[in-house]
Amino acid sequence: MGTVGVGGGGYRRTVTPPRTATGSATPSARGGSRRRGARPSGTDLLAAAVGAVPGGTARPGQQQMTTAIEECVTSGEHLLVQAGTGTGKSLAYLAPALTVDGPVVVSTATLALQSQLVDHDLPRLADAVEPLLGRRPTFAVLKGRHHYLCLARLDNSTADEPEETLFDAPAARPGGGTKWLGEAGRLGKQIERLRDWAEKTDTGDRDELDPGVDDQAWRLVSMPSRECVGATRCPFGAECFAEASRARAREADIVVTNHSLLAVDMLADRHIVPPHKLLIVDEAHELADRVSSAAQAELVPELIDRTTRRARTLLRPETADALTAAGDALAVGLAEAPAGRLTAGLPTPLREACTLLDAATRTALDAIGEVKSDDPDPVRKQQAKAALDELSTTAQRLLEEADHDVAWVEKNDSGSRRALVVAPLSVAGTLATHLYDERTVVATSATLALGGRFDTVARALGLDAPPVPASPAAASLAARTGSGRPAAETPGRRLADPATIPATEGPGWRSLDVGSPFDYARQGILYVAAHLPRPSVSGLPDAAGEELLGLVEALGGRTLGLFSSRRAATQAAELLRARTDLPVLLQGEEALPLLVRRFREERSICLFGVMSLWQGVDVPGDACQLVVIDRLPFPRPDEPLAAARAAAVDAGGGSGFAAVSVPIAAVRLAQGVGRLIRATGDKGVVAVLDSRLETARGYGPFLRRSLPPFWYTTRPEVARGALQRLATT
Repeated sequence: MGTVGVGGGGYRRTVTPPRTATGSATPSARGGSRRRGARPSGTDLLAAAVGAVPGGTARPGQQQMTTAIEECVTSGEHLLVQAGTGTGKSLAYLAPALTVDGPVVVSTATLALQSQLVDHDLPRLADAVEPLLGRRPTFAVLKGRHHYLCLARLDNSTADEPEETLFDAPAARPGGGTKWLGEAGRLGKQIERLRDWAEKTDTGDRDELDPGVDDQAWRLVSMPSRECVGATRCPFGAECFAEASRARAREADIVVTNHSLLAVDMLADRHIVPPHKLLIVDEAHELADRVSSAAQAELVPELIDRTTRRARTLLRPETADALTAAGDALAVGLAEAPAGRLTAGLPTPLREACTLLDAATRTALDAIGEVKSDDPDPVRKQQAKAALDELSTTAQRLLEEADHDVAWVEKNDSGSRRALVVAPLSVAGTLATHLYDERTVVATSATLALGGRFDTVARALGLDAPPVPASPAAASLAARTGSGRPAAETPGRRLADPATIPATEGPGWRSLDVGSPFDYARQGILYVAAHLPRPSVSGLPDAAGEELLGLVEALGGRTLGLFSSRRAATQAAELLRARTDLPVLLQGEEALPLLVRRFREERSICLFGVMSLWQGVDVPGDACQLVVIDRLPFPRPDEPLAAARAAAVDAGGGSGFAAVSVPIAAVRLAQGVGRLIRATGDKGVVAVLDSRLETARGYGPFLRRSLPPFWYTTRPEVARGALQRLATT
């Protein structure tokens, strides 16, 4: 092992053999055995995986999904699959993935699902199918470069950029303000711990550092992709953790990544993720938003200041001063501009600031020139150049004021964040161009068929979805895999009009809904409080509060409250704390994982929170038997992207509310409602305290068709009676 040079800030680590992560293999592990002899089918591999689970049984929806994926891999068509909770969709797509030559890429939206795949599903599958394949399948995790320790950054981290360590941007830290010396000392201790860890870690993956370090410390030892000089020009290129992770991914059978990195890969002409024939997008309802975020850019005064300090030693004084002046002009312009979407173009102060910044960054980039292998410090030079280039590109994009972009001013309540932001109006064209080329894409989620149809999500994912009846080919696929039957013939389905469902298709793609093994009509009740007034004010109306109180008291806790605003969640928590003896947990009062753990483990607790609780919270059993939703989760009028997209539809003669706001609400509502039934033995009530779900004739039925087929009622006494019976069990 190498040694750490503490005094001079230098770092040296001996070159070690290529690292392998848990579950991944060295290049020789795959070998030629992958293509020898008759290969088992995906259904064979699925059967082996299910049979290896104690008490495991075949699930029809799981088998249908595996069969459909195999057929589409053969035909080259893309596939949208709605797989309800309990289907076992992870194994349903992992099993056929092992029949495809070369790496198969699986992309997830959440770390929770990524961890489930890597820590549980893939190891279990590998154990089960090894006898059938004659070898153990391999897998690897691929994350963005900034998730890995950068040895080049670590080499300079002690004396590196003192301005950034002692006087970092206020927006980078909670509460803002300049770093005090005690905090700087704490940061130094974290850096030294990272140096020690660098000598021991095989992967350099931040998620494996326990205990962790704060974001400020990690930024000083990690390298964003745009700032990396590349392995060939970096003095630590042979030891690079990020490069090692990519090498493992190229040799694995299955590569697990995330939507954010997948989006960056698409925008960067697909040179990050290894070449592959099959891409599986789980949690696909999140993909368009993640691509939009990846294509978003912003200008922040603090970032301009930090970039100027980083580049100052490479620039003439007057060039650095011009950058500082541009940052000051942006700060003034943002202070004068109200938060919100810029519908009439850039205000004059912001336009002038962008013009100054564009000119200053161009001059600075010309002065720095190209990064060369014989530069005294190519890493620092590349960092400065990348930061300046990003500022220049963003300033030019804002000045262009293109019709396909949306710009807005963003400010938080504390005033510590002020930003000028630009994002694409739509990413459907980007997805159509970059997502599907030269690979088969399987997109799956529990919420893809909005209003009982796939066409809305298909268009959002860049697929051509003409409103025409399904073709015989799509109907045949549905018939072979068990979809497309009337509701009475398919348990766990709720179809308003079987003649219009379910097999939607378009050029080169098909869809499939495999339902869920849960008997929703027997396991749960969907109660809509239709007697309540239509919500009109922010926060929790008094009538809704009284309704909530009655429901929670009938059950005696065990309630997950999903609220449209932090104010409403706080009011609900205060109400129950004042008028009951039930323990109430409120998001924000403790770390969210700790709150969820207490809610799962302690009976009679209530957990109230906002949007991050609407998905990803998995609490099976009787700890959660009442899910309360205070109002329909339409996007707020001040959400810039949603508002701009709706306005564009309106301008084209359509209904922006129906085309944009209602589908967003449908996905969010389905995700929230899905928190109730997580296992075959679960029972409970979903209570929606927004009468519009029942009374709105235009969108109410559409939203209800997007939900699992619970037993439906608008009678409060029925809901309270069911909760009282559950309270005695």
